[in-house]
Amino acid sequence: MKQYTLKIASRDGIGRQASRRIRQAGRIPAVVYGKLRPPQAVSIDGVEFTQLMKKVGGSAAIIEINDGQSDARLSFLQEVQRNAMTDKVVHVDLQEVSANEEMELNVAVHAVGDCVGVRVENGLLEMVSHEVRIRCLPKDLPEYIEVDVSNLHVNESIHIRDLPAVAGVKYLGDPAQSIISCLEPSAEPEATPAAGATPAAPAAAKAAAAAPAKAAAAPAAKAAPAGKK
Repeated sequence: MKQYTLKIASRDGIGRQASRRIRQAGRIPAVVYGKLRPPQAVSIDGVEFTQLMKKVGGSAAIIEINDGQSDARLSFLQEVQRNAMTDKVVHVDLQEVSANEEMELNVAVHAVGDCVGVRVENGLLEMVSHEVRIRCLPKDLPEYIEVDVSNLHVNESIHIRDLPAVAGVKYLGDPAQSIISCLEPSAEPEATPAAGATPAAPAAAKAAAAAPAKAAAAPAAKAAPAGKK
């Protein structure tokens, strides 16, 4: 488990205008949710949070938050909202957790290995679900779940029940839910003639068919007049 630190500061104003002023000051509005206390409106430094996100990447991580006035608390990123146009972070939700209590969150699934269904059977590897929900103590939180797909054949799947055991981690959800599948190769679609169209005949056949038609189309010769008696 990786653990990071993040400084937070209390904020009084809420709403769009207050959030806009916070962003203009180079900070990001955020909320810390906890079980034993009401949600706390805070702000975090934009540059510091960007650096934190680069370190975390797509992994699950415990973040120690500190406001400089009380004891540090443990949390994890519950949601990061971005501007659809600029991709800048506009709001962050943090979920406070206790070191001695189990927590539930989604963890990324990483496929590793050379899938036999792809390598030999021309199949296609599909990530049905990129995340799986787990329950564990903060100290047991894995960065991600690594799944070996080396022995996965075409038309086979890896389900939640097939995921590798991780110490202190319990997988949630339907055990029969597919996480990774190897799909059979799709057949090349055959071209179908348009409605009413007839298959094209070879050139020789066309020429042979055209000859009698031309002969039939030619005007018949006039019969010679009969001789006078």
